[in-house]
Order: sequence, then structure tokens, then C-alpha cells
Amino acid sequence: MALTSAATVFVLPANVTAAGGASSSRTSVSFLPMRNAGSRLVVRAAEDTVKDTSSSESSPAGGATTKSKPPPIGPKRGSKVKILRRESYWFKTVGSVVAVDQDPKTRYPVVVRFAKVNYNNISTNNYALDEIEEVKA
Repeated sequence: MALTSAATVFVLPANVTAAGGASSSRTSVSFLPMRNAGSRLVVRAAEDTVKDTSSSESSPAGGATTKSKPPPIGPKRGSKVKILRRESYWFKTVGSVVAVDQDPKTRYPVVVRFAKVNYNNISTNNYALDEIEEVKA
């Protein structure tokens, strides 16, 4: 049996029930070949229900209900840091912090720029928080 080409149409009937629903009707899926390969895919989604946020907006003075930002992690932008990663080209070199990613799941959140370029003519690299040490300028 030959495989269908990439130019097929996926057709799903309108009377499809949810997977968890107890319905005895059969659902069918059809693959139809397309006449012209230049047609486009159209996806339509149902509108989400609008949640009522008027109660939280009406009392901005309630400090206990508002969420405060967590303290920033890592060194500030523009500060000087010393590199502690042994395999780095810039080991024990001082560089300037360009940016710090605030996502706690990021492995190497600190972007450091150096005055000296490495063998690939690159002057920036990402480091983990434990691979840098802030230096007082």
C-alpha cells in the first residue's frame, strides 16, 4: 500500500464528541487528496470564556492580594564578573554582564561580554550563577 503524500486533507465530521463522553456514535476520519498543492491550512478555534476580573481591579490598594515580584537573581547588568569555569577560554578573566535571564529553570542565565575575542572571534558567552564571581570595579 502506498503512503499518502504530504498534499492531503484531514476531514473531521462536525458531530465529534469528547474522548471521555459516553457516546455510541462512531467517529470517522477521512484523508482526501488535494487538487492543488498550493492551498493553505485553515485552523479555527472556539472563543474562550471571558473571566470576570472586575473584583481584583476595583481594589488596587489591597496589598495582600497582589503578587509581588521575586528578587532579581544574579549580578546586575553592567557589573564586572570573574569567570570560574575551568574549561572556558576566559577562565580567571574579568568580563561585563550583558543580561541575566530571570527564569530559574535556565541552566546558563548570565551573558558576559569580554574585551578579548576567542579563537572563533566571539566575545560573549553564557555562564551559570556558580561559574561567575562578582568583582568590585
